[in-house]
Amino acid sequence: MTNRRIGIVFGLLAAAIWGGMYVVSKVVLEVVPPFTLLTLRLVLGIASLTVWLSWRHAWPRLSRSHWVRLLAVGILGYGISLGFQFTGTHLSTATNGAVITASTPTFVFLFAWLVLREQIGRRHLLALLLSTVGVLLVIDPFQARFDSQLWLGNILLVGAAATWALYSVLVRRTAQELDPVAFTFVAFLGGLMVTVPAAAFELRVQSIGPLTPAILAGVAYLGLVSTAVAAYLWNKAFTMLPAGTAGLTFFAQPLVGAGLGISLLGDPLTLQFAVGATLILLCLWMAAQPDRIT
Repeated sequence: MTNRRIGIVFGLLAAAIWGGMYVVSKVVLEVVPPFTLLTLRLVLGIASLTVWLSWRHAWPRLSRSHWVRLLAVGILGYGISLGFQFTGTHLSTATNGAVITASTPTFVFLFAWLVLREQIGRRHLLALLLSTVGVLLVIDPFQARFDSQLWLGNILLVGAAATWALYSVLVRRTAQELDPVAFTFVAFLGGLMVTVPAAAFELRVQSIGPLTPAILAGVAYLGLVSTAVAAYLWNKAFTMLPAGTAGLTFFAQPLVGAGLGISLLGDPLTLQFAVGATLILLCLWMAAQPDRIT
């Protein structure tokens, strides 16, 4: 398997993990407030990566300016972007969140061109178009609401999509010569600089519910798998692939989420879902092919 296909597999695995985490998140968020949960996720992610880096004796040796840059990237991705996502979904709707954040790969293409000067061929634009149509078929955008009461939440969701795309492109630029585990570790530290104050404010008005074994297991899964493992895979994909190509793997997230709704929650399997899934898989196959800028 070529490095290109390995990178796509990494990106798909990360997106698939995120697509499946919403079932767990929905249960845990009934007990643990969102920024508190995000802080716990980052702390568990940092702890697991600390064990890995210690075992491998691979602690990053970075200059002060390099630390500042990497922490800033982490603040953007794991602080600002995920903060926008949580707050935007709270002020809007889950369906709006799915529809609006489906624009993330489009923002990745835009920032890859602006920041990295990546050239975009017709095949990649076609793949982006087909996959966007596929995602809209899968998540049914007609259930989204864009009335005036939800405008702030919708704007924050657009901000979440744009800032996550910019974070991902900056991974491509800053992590090329750094172990992705070490990069992810530093990025999580940056995220804590936003989530800890937010969680402290949040806990003044909202308490944590009873922490049953099931809730603790859910928190552990979200921290170790959905945060540490998935973030490493996503960052690794962006070090191995052009940013625009890696960004297309994001479309696996809504596909997996909708698929789990069908298999676990009894949602109907429709022709619309089948056509959308086919278009997404087609675009991912196109992304796996060698670059030809035309």
